[in-house]
Amino acid sequence: MDHKQRLQQAQDFIWRNARLVERFLFSYLFDHGAKEPVLVALRAYQNTDGGFGNALEPDKRCPSSQPQDIEFALHILDALDAMHDPLVTRACDYLVTITTPEGGVPFALPTVNAYPHAPWWTVDDNPPALLNPTAAIAGLLLKHGIQHPWLEAASAFCWRQIAETTTDAFHTLIPAITFLEYAPDRERAAHELQRIAARISQPGVIELNPDAEGYVQKPLDWAPTPQSFCRRLFTGDVIQRHLVALANRQQSDGSWPISWDPISPAVELEWRGWMTIAALRTLDAYASLT
Repeated sequence: MDHKQRLQQAQDFIWRNARLVERFLFSYLFDHGAKEPVLVALRAYQNTDGGFGNALEPDKRCPSSQPQDIEFALHILDALDAMHDPLVTRACDYLVTITTPEGGVPFALPTVNAYPHAPWWTVDDNPPALLNPTAAIAGLLLKHGIQHPWLEAASAFCWRQIAETTTDAFHTLIPAITFLEYAPDRERAAHELQRIAARISQPGVIELNPDAEGYVQKPLDWAPTPQSFCRRLFTGDVIQRHLVALANRQQSDGSWPISWDPISPAVELEWRGWMTIAALRTLDAYASLT
């Protein structure tokens, strides 16, 4: 299948099944659409407290603001190059109100427990701050030169946690890498990135089989673009094999699948809309170099 056919099939799936925010985002990224409709759709997910909620991250159906929904919103704004929109300042103001004494924000707030959610979203009454999502949020803000009082304490928290952690867990290290890619102290960041690279380069950490199934993280999950820090960990041949496999995972309806169990058919469709855009962006990012 050539690029045009792949894009047409994906577009058909998006128009049939994806949320409004992903439909507008698809149009912006792949069909010369405008930014403003995406921003209008995204504003519907922002609550009066400034945080984002309302199942923007689809696996929990909580209407109240959640840290992960803020990260999700920032990824959309990053794709639009619209991080200076007032949406961001309001979200940062909200982050101040949920920051723990450690200086970061939790993975989720207890309000998530009252609504349908995937099992991994259940949290205690007083959840601790974590690199996921604190480091991802801080990193995206630093990438775009956003200045806000929340960033100082959050950055200090990230530096401490990154220095102390020995984990090779994807969902902790990808946020950490995002922070380190854009942290202003480049010498310190380079040191920590090398420590992380040595850790995840150990056999068995990254799934190198392009046809492996289940909830595993492969090279293109770690390096979704050629500019990603983790791209240097893989040979060109490995990347090429995984690009072919990624293209081949497009389903007959035009979408890319998810690799975990959703809590409802609607949640699965919402995620497949997002994953379809992500797959196309990765394929395009690498294709631009050939």
